[in-house]
Amino acid sequence: MTQLIPVIVFAPLAGFLINAFFGSRLGKLSGWIATLAVFISFVISAGLFVEMLQKPSDDRAIHYVLANWLDVGKVHVGISFLIDQLSIIFMLIITGVGALIHLYSIGYMKGDRGFARFFTYMNLFIVMMLQLVMADNFLWTFVGWEGVGLCSYLLIGFWYEEKKNTDAAKKAFIVNRIGDFGFLVAMGAMLAAYGSLNYLDLLGSGGNIIDGSKHLGVVAGMHGGDWTIGFITLMLFLGCTGKSAQIPLYVWLPDAMAGPTPVSALIHAATMVTSGIFLVARSNMFFALAPVTMGVVAAVGATTAVFAAIIGIFQNDIKKVLAYSTISQLGYMFLALGVGAFTAGVFHVMTHAFFKACLFLGSGAVIEAMHHEQDMQKMGGLKKYLPITFWTFMIATLAISGIPPFAGFFSKDEILWSAFGRGSVLLWLMGAIAAMMTAFYMFRAVFLTFFGKERFDAEHHKPHEVRWHMTLPLIVLAALSIVGGFLNIPHVLGGNATLEHWLAPVLEQGEQAAQVSFSEAGAGLEIGLMVTSVAIAICGILLAMRFYKKKTTLARDEAVLGTPYRIAVHNFYVDEAYDKLIVQPTYTFSDRILYRIVDVKIIDGFVNGLAWLTGGASNIIRRIQTGVVQNYAVMIVVGLLAIVSYLMIF
Repeated sequence: MTQLIPVIVFAPLAGFLINAFFGSRLGKLSGWIATLAVFISFVISAGLFVEMLQKPSDDRAIHYVLANWLDVGKVHVGISFLIDQLSIIFMLIITGVGALIHLYSIGYMKGDRGFARFFTYMNLFIVMMLQLVMADNFLWTFVGWEGVGLCSYLLIGFWYEEKKNTDAAKKAFIVNRIGDFGFLVAMGAMLAAYGSLNYLDLLGSGGNIIDGSKHLGVVAGMHGGDWTIGFITLMLFLGCTGKSAQIPLYVWLPDAMAGPTPVSALIHAATMVTSGIFLVARSNMFFALAPVTMGVVAAVGATTAVFAAIIGIFQNDIKKVLAYSTISQLGYMFLALGVGAFTAGVFHVMTHAFFKACLFLGSGAVIEAMHHEQDMQKMGGLKKYLPITFWTFMIATLAISGIPPFAGFFSKDEILWSAFGRGSVLLWLMGAIAAMMTAFYMFRAVFLTFFGKERFDAEHHKPHEVRWHMTLPLIVLAALSIVGGFLNIPHVLGGNATLEHWLAPVLEQGEQAAQVSFSEAGAGLEIGLMVTSVAIAICGILLAMRFYKKKTTLARDEAVLGTPYRIAVHNFYVDEAYDKLIVQPTYTFSDRILYRIVDVKIIDGFVNGLAWLTGGASNIIRRIQTGVVQNYAVMIVVGLLAIVSYLMIF
């Protein structure tokens, strides 16, 4: 399987090229070609995973060099892949969930005049995301990082005839560029301080044998608190706040729901937004040696989890609820990373990919059945019309709410236990509050959408279940939302923590360097906190049931809560604040200073001034050209006399 590693990237790249050049002639076949391309990548990734399973735990990583890229001085960067226990997990998620979303899209995008163009962008996105997680150096990762940013711009603004779509695409692109500046600065600092951008040179190979030996990397022997590592990790985390939608750069993701629903499922649930989680996990040794940065990561993650959950409670657009849920769940992942529980963060990436993709695709099925209506106030009673969509949506909701034995219970509990085990009751409390609100707003969405009285014209509009292209991915993702958590059953419940052992060669040294230990508090306390987290989630569900199961209108929410409701439903006016404090001042400065003075008066004035001087000088010299031969003869004589006089004097 090792020789097929390039095919994992080249298969969707081939799908992209075929649809880009011939998609308009292929019709519906373009969707199947794109889906098959991603499925081929998944099959090879799965085969590679099985092959890795058969090897000793410290000899599973593969370093595959395809070609040299940059070879300047001490900087040696290749087009090469580092396939280890961490990257293979992300590869399986990207290609597996990605293939299901491609299949779903064949039904969802049927009849759209941009059908082939849509799958062209989708395949290119998969290529860039695979490049991001498979690269063996920061620079090649950054190329994929920028590539997924470009693809998200194209996919969010896919229906470019609508202004809100193009505005959302531009917003996502610009906000991500702010974060990407941090990534660039971090790479510059790495080159200046260590002279390399390769993971093996900088971070080592952990517990893995690569190319016949274990690489130590420059982090070997370093101690925590080094200011250079602190600066590098803070800049890397700035990049992560953009891609993974954390405070203060989260504002692009809710608007990105303007794109087609499969785009939301692919980019904003299973792949692109988890790029920041991957980068921190890949750089775990750097972050483990930067305690200040770790504190910042944990604090930002916990704050984002609570903040986004509060907003999600008051959203009436079914996709906006899931958007803020995604931001909140990403906050959970960063909370785990910030306390040094890198395995828990990656585990939640996996389970979140299953249930959140299922929820987004389920919302797409609801939206299509309701003739593209997204307001839950105008739904209700859809359970009897959409039984498959309802049950898959319900399973995914139970998973994200942390109800056992669904997948989200295991990963979310591990994050909460990690936060508490680090000795921070405040972080645990913030996580627990976010968990209760998650259960509340997700079941609020379930009750408003599928239960109660129909709040639409049921006599003239009979919603119906979607096509098999769309229901099959829902069923598969719902099944994964049930069993996915069993991949890492904690020891306290009699499990073997399989995923933890699998990721140990890559993440264990980072967790040890971060001095994280969860065993000292005792199994009894862990079980007690586990029961508490479930009880908290159940309270959220019961509250949602009390207020929304039989509700026919949402007007009472605003009437009862008043100003707090209006503040929350408008995103705490963060966008308005950014507009007043950053966007408008920047626009005014650009217009009045950079354009009117620097551009028009200085730059244009200098260029136009040169033209004026040239023209004036030409007018003067032109007067000499009289056309009279005698005048020219006089000028020649005068010139000769001047030259002779100069030579005689000097």
